[in-house]
Amino acid sequence: MTLVQEKVQQAVQILNEKNVDAWLTFVRETSGVRDPVMDFIFGPADLTWESILLITRTGDRLAIVGRFEADAVTRLKVYETVTGYDESLRPHLTAALQKFQPRTIAVNTSRNNVHADGLTHGLYEILRDYLSGTPYGDRLVSSEQIVNALRGRKTPAETERIRQAVATTAMIYGNTFEYMQAGMTEEKVGEYMHAQVQRLGLETAWSYGGCPMVNAGPESQVGHGGPTGLKIEPGQIVHFDFGVKQDDYCSDIQRVVYVLRPGETRPPAEVQSGFDVIRRAIEAARSALQPGAAGKDVDAAARSVVTGAGFPEYKYATGHQLGRVAHDGGTLLGPLWERYGDSPNQKVEAGQVYTLEPGLVVPGYGYIGLEEDVIVTGTGAEYLGEPQTEIIAMKT
Repeated sequence: MTLVQEKVQQAVQILNEKNVDAWLTFVRETSGVRDPVMDFIFGPADLTWESILLITRTGDRLAIVGRFEADAVTRLKVYETVTGYDESLRPHLTAALQKFQPRTIAVNTSRNNVHADGLTHGLYEILRDYLSGTPYGDRLVSSEQIVNALRGRKTPAETERIRQAVATTAMIYGNTFEYMQAGMTEEKVGEYMHAQVQRLGLETAWSYGGCPMVNAGPESQVGHGGPTGLKIEPGQIVHFDFGVKQDDYCSDIQRVVYVLRPGETRPPAEVQSGFDVIRRAIEAARSALQPGAAGKDVDAAARSVVTGAGFPEYKYATGHQLGRVAHDGGTLLGPLWERYGDSPNQKVEAGQVYTLEPGLVVPGYGYIGLEEDVIVTGTGAEYLGEPQTEIIAMKT
């Protein structure tokens, strides 16, 4: 069974669980604007003309596509009924809805999850026009809860792909820490990491120019930017944020190095203290990351460790879901800030994969941010790779 076939079966189960009769994905020219759910319910190929992918809670799987793509869609062996059309899909859509008589039809619109918001405004208007004069136009609901569950609940095959991406990332980090020397620029270290990604034939987990992030010392700007010409010097914290995309699934891991000054054998007390605070914050989050917990409560568990130690609160979420993209949507381990919408109120589920990434600044030394990838089980959260539990001390 292919991964797409596996996920479509999962979608049927989710529709029954959520009491939604049908899930309708409406797309066109996906080489230009691609609905994120296509990777799960269709695969990597594109569709050209207006196309409908319809899944019902009774297990029906119907595709209405342009005539010249019907054979290729049939060969996917995902949709049991594939209808090719020439002039308009409208009559085929209304006939399908009349056959299934759905009381609720989920479509890909969402206020909280970008990965559940693939239906463009223009296509939504066209869909409403197609359904005009039928009872179905008033039965449209958001598919957010369906997409959240489908993306979030990783199958064993998906989990193994993420685990392999985490292992590859650890290997690249290990090679990098052996290569890195004082006097090198952030850019030079970043280029070395890129060379490893290219040699393995992989992609970075997010934009190539910003992955990895390499932050050398207190003058380096932490954020979604790339390495700069700043040099790595003794007495600095060097912070990394990096991940790979391997077999379509991502890792997202942060690591911390301290560059020893001449005569130092270990990091200064204030650097070690900051590192220990972040380790405690990660463990607090991991302990709180239980099925049924609200994302905001997991965030609060980590955030309170950092602020309780006298550091300012970090101005981002403690963690996010991880999967086919680094920021995989759904439940967010974050505070109730307006920019996060309702995502922090949503619940943690078994099978979801999260990052845990609290951080703080040690004045005069730089940024300490660790990020670990974990999977939620029935009883808690387990690391998908070896966590960093000690500062990497680099000799000069």
